[in-house]
Amino acid sequence: QVQLVESGGGLVQPGGSLRLSCAVSGFTLDYYAIGWFRQAPGKEREGVSCISRSDGSTYYADSVKGRFTISRDNANNTVYLQMNSLKPEDTARYYCARSTTTCPLGPLIGGDFGSWGQGTQVTVSS
Repeated sequence: QVQLVESGGGLVQPGGSLRLSCAVSGFTLDYYAIGWFRQAPGKEREGVSCISRSDGSTYYADSVKGRFTISRDNANNTVYLQMNSLKPEDTARYYCARSTTTCPLGPLIGGDFGSWGQGTQVTVSS
């Protein structure tokens, strides 16, 4: 059974950092690209980042570029999203998802991701 479980969310002050984890099971992480998405109340889902399965190439949305870093540990079946310099507008529920293809050169499309986790809440507030 394919499972993705996010953790690491919480409440943080502006300028702070969090590291999200996406623990996967039921499939071999090495073979799949993994993406992170987020959705805030009343807003559309946004593709945040993606890491490819092969050469580790990455994609970042302009809104997080330079602040967020995606990485993967295939041996431990986990993908991470390090989030630094957090802003109130980063507040959202964050989801990881398994891609059915490769990471795109442009914005992530939710339809390219076939399996999703339940999400973890990130709140950036003073």
